[in-house]
Amino acid sequence: MPDWEKRFRAPRIGLPEWAEDAPDRSLFVSNATGTFELYAWDRATGGQRQATDRPNGTTDGTLSPDGEWIWWFSDTDGDEFGVWMRQPFAGGADEPAAPGLAASYPGGLAIGRDGSAVIGRSTDDEGSTVHVIRSGEAPAEIYRHRESAGVGDLSHDGSLIAIEHTEHGDAMHSAIRVVRADGSTVAELDDTHGGTEELGLSVMGFAPVDGDARLLVGHQRRGRWEPMIWDPLAGTETPLAIDLPGDVGADWYPDGSALLVEHEYQARSELWRYDLSEPVQDPERLTRVDTPAGSVSGATARPDGTVEFLWSSAAQPPEVRSTSGKVVLDPPGMKAPGSVPVTDTWVEGPGGTVHALVQQPAGKGPFPTVFDIHGGPTWHDSDAFASSPAAWVDHGFAVVRVNYRGSTGYGRAWTDALKHRVGLIELEDIAAVREWAVSSGLADPERLVLAGGSWGGYLTLLGLGMQPESWAVGLAAVPVADYVTAYNDEMEALKAMDRTLLGGTPEEVPERFEASSPLTYVDAVRAPVYISAGVNDPRCPIQQVENYVQRLEQRSHPHEVYRYDAGHGSLVVEERIKQVRLELDFAQRFVKADARDDA
Repeated sequence: MPDWEKRFRAPRIGLPEWAEDAPDRSLFVSNATGTFELYAWDRATGGQRQATDRPNGTTDGTLSPDGEWIWWFSDTDGDEFGVWMRQPFAGGADEPAAPGLAASYPGGLAIGRDGSAVIGRSTDDEGSTVHVIRSGEAPAEIYRHRESAGVGDLSHDGSLIAIEHTEHGDAMHSAIRVVRADGSTVAELDDTHGGTEELGLSVMGFAPVDGDARLLVGHQRRGRWEPMIWDPLAGTETPLAIDLPGDVGADWYPDGSALLVEHEYQARSELWRYDLSEPVQDPERLTRVDTPAGSVSGATARPDGTVEFLWSSAAQPPEVRSTSGKVVLDPPGMKAPGSVPVTDTWVEGPGGTVHALVQQPAGKGPFPTVFDIHGGPTWHDSDAFASSPAAWVDHGFAVVRVNYRGSTGYGRAWTDALKHRVGLIELEDIAAVREWAVSSGLADPERLVLAGGSWGGYLTLLGLGMQPESWAVGLAAVPVADYVTAYNDEMEALKAMDRTLLGGTPEEVPERFEASSPLTYVDAVRAPVYISAGVNDPRCPIQQVENYVQRLEQRSHPHEVYRYDAGHGSLVVEERIKQVRLELDFAQRFVKADARDDA
């Protein structure tokens, strides 16, 4: 078995979540059976069991505070439309967790200590709703709005509910409303001031102490994400002295005495502890939590004060580690082979300095090179382990990943820059990095592959049409291909995001949708095109892909399409391997890794 397949097949484990009032009871995600599913773990006995078993996998789940119940979201073949189910932690039959609620897209979940729950949901017809669920009672709707909204958190005593909403119409910048269980408003925090300023807020969690109304809130007031403490009952806001560059997130230590700070900067991450003893603005209260160089993909503080975190780097596969020095969970069986480390490059682009991560095979360039474009767009590539780029390196390709404008981790202005020139902004940054890659001798200009999934797949198709002379092959997974049809068919929350990005609907700003749609430029495409798409995808629906493919067919343009029975990607290891193999085979038909100019 080649190393690239081993990386996909090797069992992986996600960061375990633990029940707040029963910390020995944990829930984690693993692909040990070949499909990503939820597993229950009793730390006291060491016992583990698989809790879910579905053909297309399950990853969305949580524990009740007392650890008695596992809640998990049941959709149909990856369509993200379904209902919450629950089962006893020790095992037993699944049952509907909120039998009075019809199927919907999930919009957040918070479970109370009294057995109640707060469920957020959305549908194309109803918009966003929030419901309080109590045993033996019909669900009580406490919130409804056409724009995107969802449950942020429930206070420790169950008296307060935090709702993130975008009633002001800007889906990129949420406001926060705290309500009581009857839906009555306690307080509102809106940095957009009714949609007039592009400043977002995010719920990071209520204090984990009974009777404590403090809410940890992420804000962008200083040009990047960072936390503050808001008391909606007292009406006070407490800034924190966390002067770290880049974006900062945080969560509470279990006793509420400190915060576990997650710091993202230049595609790496690290952890810090912030002591909340008075005065909380004292910078001396910030101390480093020791983690290796690379990326922390999640972290949690345990009741004993230790911190567990999921860590990896581009060269080293992920591990669930602890500050105690132990590996928390070591999956059985085959271990994933490592890969090559990334190097950083900084390229001056038309909108500022663009950060790119580069991996290259042994030997001397120029190499055939894959520009692997991340999805999102509000996401970023980091120095974290990724099996797909490693597969390309194994086959003799260099890999370049570009954190274009729109990416997170580089400040609010960088993330918000793509509005109204959607796709065009990102391609300008990719073009600048492409020019560097060729001029530096890394990349062979005749053997460049443009590839990506989701938003990266969208940028791939758009780039093939707008920069036809730049690319030898295009590989687009679950892409936006026809922006107008995609808008009309996609889930309501993404329609709201598209209205924010483009400044309106296709009827209101048709010229912007046309300028940003890959279908507009399909007749200019020169490179062979490979497309993979999930037939149940609610984010990049299948019909708009078919419209694009039909145009390729009318031109008799070289292309292949792979349709699979799932949603926006697959949780099945064999399916993922099949997709990567198809991409490798397609690209290698047109770009030979061993055909060096100097050979």
